[in-house]
Amino acid sequence: MKTRTAHLTYCTNIHAGETWAEHFIALQRNFPQIKKALSPDAPMGIGLRLSNIASIDLQDDSKLQEFQQWLKANDAYVFTMNGFPYGGFHHTIVKDQVHAPDWTTEDRLNYTLRLFNILAKLLPEGMDGGISTSPLSYKPWFANERDRKQATTIATKNIIKVAEELYKIRQSTGILLHLDIEPEPDGFLESGREFMDWFEGDLLKAETSLSEEQLKQHINLCYDVCHFAIGYEPHSKIINELTEKGIKIGKIQISAALKAHMYAVDKRSELIDAISKYNEPTYLHQVIARCSDGSLIRYPDLPEALADSTNPAVKEWRAHFHVPIFIEDMGLVKSTQSDIVQVLDIQKNNPFTNHLEVETYTWEVLPEELKAPLDESIVRELEWVLNRIKK
Repeated sequence: MKTRTAHLTYCTNIHAGETWAEHFIALQRNFPQIKKALSPDAPMGIGLRLSNIASIDLQDDSKLQEFQQWLKANDAYVFTMNGFPYGGFHHTIVKDQVHAPDWTTEDRLNYTLRLFNILAKLLPEGMDGGISTSPLSYKPWFANERDRKQATTIATKNIIKVAEELYKIRQSTGILLHLDIEPEPDGFLESGREFMDWFEGDLLKAETSLSEEQLKQHINLCYDVCHFAIGYEPHSKIINELTEKGIKIGKIQISAALKAHMYAVDKRSELIDAISKYNEPTYLHQVIARCSDGSLIRYPDLPEALADSTNPAVKEWRAHFHVPIFIEDMGLVKSTQSDIVQVLDIQKNNPFTNHLEVETYTWEVLPEELKAPLDESIVRELEWVLNRIKK
């Protein structure tokens, strides 16, 4: 739905299913009720997630036309897509495989180009369209800095190929499309600083027929608030620096991480028990701890952090577990909701993107006390954002 500064939606990666038929059934079952509650008299956007299999399915013109007709009948539109998870994302062990195949592969390149081909056909006239994607690759897969640098070079060349194709689409159709790269803990690009260093040090120096301005039009940043909050990043500083450099933010993914204050030693065992409820086997839950001297300790997943939970130097944990954005206080465990407030306030006062997407995909694996009917939960999240924007 259109707000004063941007289009707001939710990401359909919350729905299980890998084929287009499964994706479409989930949309037909859930979206009409969500729209009725939030935007009964105005069009509402969809943040579409398609797996690789579904993207191949939707190359069938008859299936795409059927979907376009459904969108029209339901007063809906697609303006952003999630191209990060390539394969299974529910009812399977995802963990680090969410990065596979990475940007060093033809599979990732071809999948992303298919998504853009679909988005170009779905995008309403006059709107820009974006697809979020992985931060090139996953650091622990590479043994040393030399191998990582080589992989970065290959990945950057493939990103360039996408940019060149998006430029051709704009030249022939006038449609502006952008690839929104999403930093994540332990990704090749896991912070605003690493993204900017790669953008200026690798992307802009790579061989291409495109100008710097054209690259900046088609290669953007996906600002996942959860990921940036985990790294204790200063939102105003990062966003201002990106703006000064002319690097665009294609999308804000509105999401909250777990936060735990370890100050009270006598309650630490209770706190660890509370955090342990989130130790589930489906997704990676990277943890970044802040110590009393300001230094950071990075744990690849929640079990490694729990094993070091008695470390007296640690004062705070932030964990990559997307929790409902409308809840800040969950007892001993908190969320990084205040980071969302900061970013939305910046967007409200000085808009820097056209796309807002709520992305809480963990409903099935949340502790029981946080679970609620899916449609109801999505509506509550979007209502919270709308109310926050209006303040």
